[in-house]
Amino acid sequence: MFVEEIDEVPERAVVVLAAHGVSPAVRQQAAERSDLKVIDATCPLVAKVHTEARRYASQDYNLVLIGHADHEEVIGTLGEAPGRFHVVEGADDVGRLELALEPRRPVAYLTQTTLATDETAEIVAALRRRFPEITAPPADDICYATQNRQDAVRQIAHRCDLMLVVGSTNSSNTARLVEVARREGCRAELIEDVSQLELGWLAGVTTVGLTAGASAPDLLVQEVLDTLRLLGPVCLSEERTAEETVRFSLPTQVR
Repeated sequence: MFVEEIDEVPERAVVVLAAHGVSPAVRQQAAERSDLKVIDATCPLVAKVHTEARRYASQDYNLVLIGHADHEEVIGTLGEAPGRFHVVEGADDVGRLELALEPRRPVAYLTQTTLATDETAEIVAALRRRFPEITAPPADDICYATQNRQDAVRQIAHRCDLMLVVGSTNSSNTARLVEVARREGCRAELIEDVSQLELGWLAGVTTVGLTAGASAPDLLVQEVLDTLRLLGPVCLSEERTAEETVRFSLPTQVR
């Protein structure tokens, strides 16, 4: 059961704080409910951004957050320094920043972890042109899994007639995969599962690219493959563009 507020959680339930993180206020509300078992599944990369937000806020920086203002991850990050962040969604927003920033304070930027890397680079370049001394995060905030998938899509998009992206419609990193494929000139469609695959898309198509959002279960990808095989002979090739060796520990509550 998905809920937006702690108040919606039934008594004596298990509550999982999602990977995109929550604000300290939501975390406190969960802790105050003595009847709940709380599992914090915040992605360590998101937690890193939260730590940086608190550190820069304590040092009295003007804070700029690159991301989508209505995304859950951005909302959680804003909660780490209430009233201190200025959200930038595109390079055009940079020109309006100066009026909002406190004068004589240094400027630092952070980013949502699931953005498209090339689009983010354009915004960062615009920030650096406007604020040459702006402070960057100690390490790239973009999730390695997100970046690897975008790089893979760029590598194969020009060889595909159609790119199928499996994942949730409200997943930021999944939506970015569709955008990356289209920017490379490839037709791309997002499907949550095989039931949304439209056979009309395959008319005249000989090569299909298949990728998935970072949190999409492998089973959903396999079901798409199995369905394509039912339509005729399929020659399957897998492209390896990166070896992911990063491993995170499970939340302490479920180890």
